[in-house]
Amino acid sequence: MREEDHLVAAADDSVDEMPECSMAVQKLYDACKATFTRNGGDFPAQALQSVRSVLDSIKPSDVGLDENAPIQHNRRINYRKGKVSPPISYVPLYDCEDFSMGIFCLPSSAVIPLHNHPGMTVISKLLYGSMHVKAYDWVDHSDISHPRLAKLAVDRVMSAPCETAVLYPKSGGNMHVFTAMTPCAVLDVLAPPYSSEDGRHCTYFRAFPYASRSGRPLTEEQRKELSPHDLVWMEEFQPPSDFVVKPAPYKGPAIIP
Repeated sequence: MREEDHLVAAADDSVDEMPECSMAVQKLYDACKATFTRNGGDFPAQALQSVRSVLDSIKPSDVGLDENAPIQHNRRINYRKGKVSPPISYVPLYDCEDFSMGIFCLPSSAVIPLHNHPGMTVISKLLYGSMHVKAYDWVDHSDISHPRLAKLAVDRVMSAPCETAVLYPKSGGNMHVFTAMTPCAVLDVLAPPYSSEDGRHCTYFRAFPYASRSGRPLTEEQRKELSPHDLVWMEEFQPPSDFVVKPAPYKGPAIIP
């Protein structure tokens, strides 16, 4: 047998011997690497299907998580009093200029405030638990006035196991807020990731009912298509001081770039 044949056979054997959990996270990386380029964050749905199909089947154990033993923090505060939001953990899996992969672990009642993903496509998989998701898109993407009008895109409780969700730069709920109904974890793929150098800042917002504020009036076409009940005015603001995201180590299988 030629030397190159030995190498191919050895590679095939290593794939066969790789644990299933190792293959799952590696397949996710490979799918992201093949799908996302620096052309921007607006990818056609068909191009995202390979990433979605991997995420649909991924389990907490595939990324080193135990849903029965969520990440704990040494912070002795009575959260039931409603004065302080419990800290959230972020587990980084992989990060490059084209995309990032990471997991947010939320204790029960924790909230990730309303925020945006400018010029980005985000693919999210709820790994375990339940969370309430409320998401919006801009009514007019060319409008940069303040306050700025947005329309409701998603308002529902998600419970694992469930299908992978996708939001796009201009649709699908690019601005969203997560509220943990139970301890939960969500795996996010961002393409491209946040980057201050490239103008992709994470901005936080407060939403006010449409009837409570005045601003640029709706066009005739918008009045026909949009319900005032689904409209809000968005104002930028700094997140509350009790919004804490702490890094946590990744304990899953190694990802081979």
